[in-house]
Amino acid sequence: MVTLAKSIDDENIEKLVRTFYPEVIKDEMIGPFFIEKLGNDIKSDTWEEHLVLLTQFWKFVALYDDAYTGHPLKPHFDIVGLSREAFERWITLFYETVDEIYDKNTGELFKQKSADIAENFMHKLEL
Repeated sequence: MVTLAKSIDDENIEKLVRTFYPEVIKDEMIGPFFIEKLGNDIKSDTWEEHLVLLTQFWKFVALYDDAYTGHPLKPHFDIVGLSREAFERWITLFYETVDEIYDKNTGELFKQKSADIAENFMHKLEL
C-alpha cells in the first residue's frame, strides 16, 4: 500500500516533479512541446537542469522557498502551437500525479495553485 504525503516538503515536491515529467513526455498532446525544447531523454543534463528549476518553482509556490528566481511565463511565449487544450491536458496529468503523491487535502494546494497559474498563463498568452 502506498502512503500518501500528508504534508508538503522538499522531498515530496521533488518526487512530484520527477514523477510527473516522465509522464508528460510520453503524452501525445503535450509531450512534443517538451521534447522539442528539452529532448526525449529525461536523464539528460538539459532535462536535469529543467527538473531542478521546476522543483525550485514548486518549492517557491508551495513553501515560499526563495531559491527560485526564474520567470515562468516567459518561455511559454516561444512555444509554437501552444493551446488551451494543451494547458488543460497538462492540468489533467498534473492532478493525476498530485493524487499519487499527496493525500486529498494536501494535494488540493497544488491543484488550486496549478489551476490558477495555468489560467493566468492562458490569459497572458491570449489562449
